[in-house]
Amino acid sequence: MDPDHKESANDHESIFGLFLIFLRLGLTSFGGPIAHLSYFHNEFVTKRRFLSERSYADLVALCQFLPGPASSQVGIAIGLLRHGYLGAVASWAGFTLPSAIALIFFALGISHFGTLIPPEALHGLKVVAVAVVAQAVWGMARNLCTDAARISIMAVAACIALLLPNTFGQLTVIAAAGLVGMLAFKPDTAHPHEPLPLRISRRAGGRLLLLFACLLIGLPILAASFPHGAIVDISSFFRVGSLVFGGGHVVLPLLQSEVVPSGLVDNDTFLAGYGAAQAIPGPLFTFAAFLGASMNTSPSGWSGGLICLLAIFAPSFLLVAGAIPFWDSLRKDARMQSALVGVNASVVGLLLAALYQPVWTSAIHQPVDFAMALLALVALMFWKFPPWLVVLLFGAAGGAVGILGNS
Repeated sequence: MDPDHKESANDHESIFGLFLIFLRLGLTSFGGPIAHLSYFHNEFVTKRRFLSERSYADLVALCQFLPGPASSQVGIAIGLLRHGYLGAVASWAGFTLPSAIALIFFALGISHFGTLIPPEALHGLKVVAVAVVAQAVWGMARNLCTDAARISIMAVAACIALLLPNTFGQLTVIAAAGLVGMLAFKPDTAHPHEPLPLRISRRAGGRLLLLFACLLIGLPILAASFPHGAIVDISSFFRVGSLVFGGGHVVLPLLQSEVVPSGLVDNDTFLAGYGAAQAIPGPLFTFAAFLGASMNTSPSGWSGGLICLLAIFAPSFLLVAGAIPFWDSLRKDARMQSALVGVNASVVGLLLAALYQPVWTSAIHQPVDFAMALLALVALMFWKFPPWLVVLLFGAAGGAVGILGNS
């Protein structure tokens, strides 16, 4: 579709609906990036059927290869496929703004933010994440790991990911699984290629990738030539968003090295903001909004927070929108289809490894935790409760269990 496609009035209504879906996810998606991918899977594959299992797994694989926050990039890609550029903005805004706004408020002086959510309730939310990720692993494995070879790739990928729990390990697993798939599997003729509903041409994609490269090279030069606060902040946060693989907690040491040694944010403030970021749903990259609002130099406050938030996510928009037209073309190739059989099985293995570490190990410490996780899983899979309701119920249940245990 032409990249300059004009949305109709009905599309605008649908875009608002998409924003509301992601807004609900942004308000309830606790548990980190792996849990976010599981929430997306339930919402857009299982419930709404926006994407097939294969197409969703292909998008996850692409975003695992790109630098930046993988779960946010998958959300941007879903919005992009549904409604073009406006859809990408709507999905990102809905998923990101709740946590960003909360962190900016915290930076502006809300005291005792962490006590607004009792530790016991936070633990209940971690338990819910176990159920959410387990449901996604089960659903994806049932559709993508259908024979002994695929199950073997999934198991080996999970083992390697647990033994090499870093970005290098993940990228190695995906690349090796693709090579194995190319050599071991024939193209899946029983399930023909499912083209993604692209709204961006390859020419437009190439221009966006070129713009990304120009900004990555040019912003540091511009910041050195005109060391104004806003330009320096944009350069620093754009660079961080461009060079971080794995997202989430991986971004923290890079952000710390950008703002603490230079005195833009003192270390105590940095640690306080990081603690607050753990207590809210949504992507951890919104920590950039807290840092921008906390700057000791201008801009700070709301303007600083929004500038840094947009700067750290800008590479994700450019990379996803730029790469996805070429990715869809690659998916049509017979050899790539064979490779993706292995890649998709490895993605399930990576999710399985993440289900154990860090999701299970950070949440299941005693029998009552396992019991709550089991009930949450049954509520999701068999009682068909919506995930947001399960989050609220078991967050409250975790708080109640903690209070009763301490009384």
